[in-house]
Formats: sequence, C-alpha cells, structure tokens
Amino acid sequence: MNLESNMTVGELAREIPGATRIFEKFGIDYCCGGNRSMETACAAAGVTLEQIETSLESANALQVESGEMGFLEATLTDLVNHIVETHHVFTKSEIERLRALLTKVCGVHGGNHQELGQLQAMFEALTGELEPHMMKEEQVLFPYIVRMEDDVCNQRQVAMPFFGTVRNPIRMMMMEHDGAGELLKQMRKLTADYTPPTDACISYQTLYQALDAFEKDLHKHIHLENNILFPRAVDMESGC
Repeated sequence: MNLESNMTVGELAREIPGATRIFEKFGIDYCCGGNRSMETACAAAGVTLEQIETSLESANALQVESGEMGFLEATLTDLVNHIVETHHVFTKSEIERLRALLTKVCGVHGGNHQELGQLQAMFEALTGELEPHMMKEEQVLFPYIVRMEDDVCNQRQVAMPFFGTVRNPIRMMMMEHDGAGELLKQMRKLTADYTPPTDACISYQTLYQALDAFEKDLHKHIHLENNILFPRAVDMESGC
C-alpha cells in the first residue's frame, strides 16, 4: 500500500472500512476530521505515516477476509437503513442506559469525584444535540434521499424539496456532527480516556466502558454520514 501524505483521512476510511479501527487505535479523528490530510492527522496524533500504512495493510487484509459491508457499493437506501437500524437504534437505547448509570454513579461517587458532575452535564449537552439531530435525519433528510434515489433509479423527475437542495440540511447536519465531536473529545479528556479511578465500583467501571463504546459507535455513525452517505447524495442530486 502506497500511502500518500496528501490523502485525506476520510478517503482512506471510505476505501478501507477496516481503517476506522486503526484510526480509533491511534486517536485519529476520521469522522468530523475526515477532510484533514493524513500528514496533518498523523502529526496531530503523534504517529508516523509509516506506522499507519503498516497497520492499514493488516486492516485491509482483515476487511477482505471478513466480507465487511461495502458501503460505497450499497444503495443509498440500504445505507440509510443501516444507519438508522444499527446506529440510531444503538444511540437511542444507550442514551437511556447511560443517563441511568450516570445518575447512579454521581449519587454514590459524586462527592469524591467532582468531575462526574461535569461529565453528566457534558453528556446531557451531547444528548440534547443528538436526539433532535437524529429526528431531523429520520423525518426530513433521509426520506428525501430515499425518494430521490427511487426517482433516479426509475427515471422519474426528482421533485425539488422544500429546503431547496440536499446540500442545505447536509451542511446543518455536519455542523451538528462537529459539535457532538467536540463534546466527545471533552468527555474523553475529562475522564483520562475513560480510565476509572482506583475506588471505582462495578457501576462506575461499567459507565466508563459504556461511554467508551458509545463514542466509538458514534464515530462510525458520523463517518458513514459525513464521508459516504452525504457526498454520494450530493453527487446524485447534482446529476439529476
């Protein structure tokens, strides 16, 4: 694999789905930071291009073996359904679980760990963005993308949406993704990469493990939208 320094993180994440695991490992932002060059991203993460190239070669081999879904070849409808049924469902269910865990852990350990109150406030800010965000996608943006693809496939005239062009809601969704990404970074920094303190009970440890998994899934979720679904939807509309 010849890794060019001017290739973007998003390009690699699109071409090698297994690359997202490598980017998670090295702390490279591949969702909201998908437009950065690999050179810039590696410098920010404190790793070399050679390290990433070696790891990506292994990830590419695993991708071939596992038969991981090729999102670049999937229909936009299938991709939308995957995002909603996999990532939206997971996000909504975990929000309720994490709220309950945070309330419990803050009640028991909040006196000795002041950062828990901050973490709870950050999580509520994050969910305050995510819940209406997913609703707008499911009720407005995604249905338009599905209808547009159906019209294109059946050679029908694509009706102009009330928002003018798909670029408008996409721009808003990407701005909201940036806001969520920043809150995730703050939460990870506050918790020292979700490292529980020595006096953490099982619930405390479970909370940090669940928040870590929540973040990783949200990264994949945003990557699929920012780097694959949204660009493909814009290209399809432009060709109408």
